[in-house]
Amino acid sequence: MKHWWRRWTYEIPLAIGDALWEVLVVQLAALLNRITLRKVIAFIPVVILIGAYYHRIPIPPELMLVGDFLAYIDIFSVVFLVGMLSRVTTILFVVKQTAARIAELAASVAARAQRLDARHRRAHSATTRPRRKPARSEDDRPYGGVWGPVALA
Repeated sequence: MKHWWRRWTYEIPLAIGDALWEVLVVQLAALLNRITLRKVIAFIPVVILIGAYYHRIPIPPELMLVGDFLAYIDIFSVVFLVGMLSRVTTILFVVKQTAARIAELAASVAARAQRLDARHRRAHSATTRPRRKPARSEDDRPYGGVWGPVALA
């Protein structure tokens, strides 16, 4: 009898309390962690559809169209994202072309600056070094030979 009393006054209420805690707190928190705004929006057409088939509540056609729109929101969002990606691709292409043109302009400016070479410019009035005259050949020497005037004597 004592075992029976302990079981029904102590163990069973504790087991029921543990089960309620598991269902109403732990599993509900896990469910709420999995629910997203997208899932809530996707569930709204189901509620509207259940209300439409429940004959006591008249539902206006506008509300049904809103339900259809919410049902197809995934398709609309994909179309919107594809449109945004095409714009981003176009913008990236223009930025890439602009960067290439700026790099090309900088390279041409650097090449022109090296051609000017302003660091080693000479003044216009500066004299140049006298150049060495090339050595004369045998035909150009006086009297046609190596010995010059001595060869005639």
